[in-house]
Amino acid sequence: MIEVNQTRDGDPMCFEVAVTDGDVTMRHEVTLSASEYERLARGIAPDGFVEAAFRFLLDREPKESILSRFDVKVIGSYFPEFEEKLPDYLSLY
Repeated sequence: MIEVNQTRDGDPMCFEVAVTDGDVTMRHEVTLSASEYERLARGIAPDGFVEAAFRFLLDREPKESILSRFDVKVIGSYFPEFEEKLPDYLSLY
Protein backbone atom coordinates (compact mmCIF):
# COMPACT_ATOMS: atom_id res chain seq x y z
CA MET A 1 0.00 0.00 0.00
CA ILE A 2 1.24 3.49 -0.87
CA GLU A 3 0.04 6.52 1.09
CA VAL A 4 1.02 9.99 -0.13
CA ASN A 5 0.51 13.14 1.92
CA GLN A 6 1.53 16.54 0.63
CA THR A 7 3.32 18.35 3.45
CA ARG A 8 4.22 21.60 1.68
CA ASP A 9 2.95 23.61 -1.28
CA GLY A 10 5.17 25.91 -3.25
CA ASP A 11 8.24 25.14 -5.25
CA PRO A 12 9.32 22.55 -4.55
CA MET A 13 6.28 20.71 -3.25
CA CYS A 14 7.05 18.21 -0.48
CA PHE A 15 5.41 14.88 0.21
CA GLU A 16 5.60 12.19 2.85
CA VAL A 17 5.20 8.76 1.31
CA ALA A 18 4.55 5.64 3.36
CA VAL A 19 4.96 2.26 1.66
CA THR A 20 3.49 -0.61 3.66
CA ASP A 21 3.93 -4.28 2.90
CA GLY A 22 2.67 -6.61 5.59
CA ASP A 23 3.79 -5.27 8.97
CA VAL A 24 6.65 -3.17 7.58
CA THR A 25 6.25 0.50 6.64
CA MET A 26 8.98 2.52 4.98
CA ARG A 27 8.69 6.33 5.02
CA HIS A 28 10.11 8.66 2.40
CA GLU A 29 10.34 12.41 1.96
CA VAL A 30 9.96 13.42 -1.68
CA THR A 31 10.23 16.82 -3.33
CA LEU A 32 8.80 17.77 -6.69
CA SER A 33 9.57 21.01 -8.50
CA ALA A 34 6.80 22.91 -10.24
CA SER A 35 8.66 22.65 -13.56
CA GLU A 36 9.02 18.84 -13.34
CA TYR A 37 5.39 18.51 -12.32
CA GLU A 38 4.15 20.70 -15.20
CA ARG A 39 6.36 18.87 -17.69
CA LEU A 40 5.49 15.31 -16.67
CA ALA A 41 2.18 15.14 -14.78
CA ARG A 42 -0.26 15.31 -17.70
CA GLY A 43 -3.00 16.84 -15.55
CA ILE A 44 -2.72 14.35 -12.68
CA ALA A 45 -2.90 15.81 -9.15
CA PRO A 46 0.50 16.14 -7.43
CA ASP A 47 -0.17 13.35 -4.91
CA GLY A 48 -1.30 11.01 -7.70
CA PHE A 49 1.83 11.88 -9.67
CA VAL A 50 4.07 10.99 -6.71
CA GLU A 51 2.17 7.75 -6.15
CA ALA A 52 2.63 6.84 -9.83
CA ALA A 53 6.37 7.54 -9.51
CA PHE A 54 6.50 5.21 -6.49
CA ARG A 55 4.65 2.46 -8.34
CA PHE A 56 7.27 2.79 -11.08
CA LEU A 57 10.07 2.49 -8.50
CA LEU A 58 8.47 -0.46 -6.70
CA ASP A 59 8.25 -2.37 -9.98
CA ARG A 60 12.04 -2.08 -10.19
CA GLU A 61 13.34 -2.35 -6.63
CA PRO A 62 12.21 -3.33 -3.13
CA LYS A 63 10.79 -0.59 -0.90
CA GLU A 64 13.84 -0.88 1.35
CA SER A 65 16.10 0.16 -1.53
CA ILE A 66 14.27 3.40 -2.29
CA LEU A 67 16.07 6.45 -0.91
CA SER A 68 14.49 7.87 2.24
CA ARG A 69 14.76 11.42 0.87
CA PHE A 70 14.94 12.45 -2.78
CA ASP A 71 13.65 14.73 -5.51
CA VAL A 72 11.59 13.17 -8.31
CA LYS A 73 14.06 14.41 -10.93
CA VAL A 74 16.72 11.94 -9.69
CA ILE A 75 14.60 8.92 -10.59
CA GLY A 76 15.71 9.26 -14.23
CA SER A 77 19.35 9.13 -13.11
CA TYR A 78 18.81 5.65 -11.69
CA PHE A 79 16.22 4.50 -14.23
CA PRO A 80 16.67 6.18 -17.63
CA GLU A 81 13.33 4.78 -18.84
CA PHE A 82 11.39 6.72 -16.17
CA GLU A 83 10.00 9.49 -18.39
CA GLU A 84 9.15 7.04 -21.17
CA LYS A 85 7.30 4.61 -18.85
CA LEU A 86 5.69 7.18 -16.52
CA PRO A 87 2.60 7.76 -18.72
CA ASP A 88 1.67 4.08 -18.25
CA TYR A 89 1.63 4.61 -14.48
CA LEU A 90 -0.17 7.96 -14.71
CA SER A 91 -2.94 6.36 -16.77
CA LEU A 92 -4.07 4.55 -13.61
CA TYR A 93 -5.15 7.89 -12.09
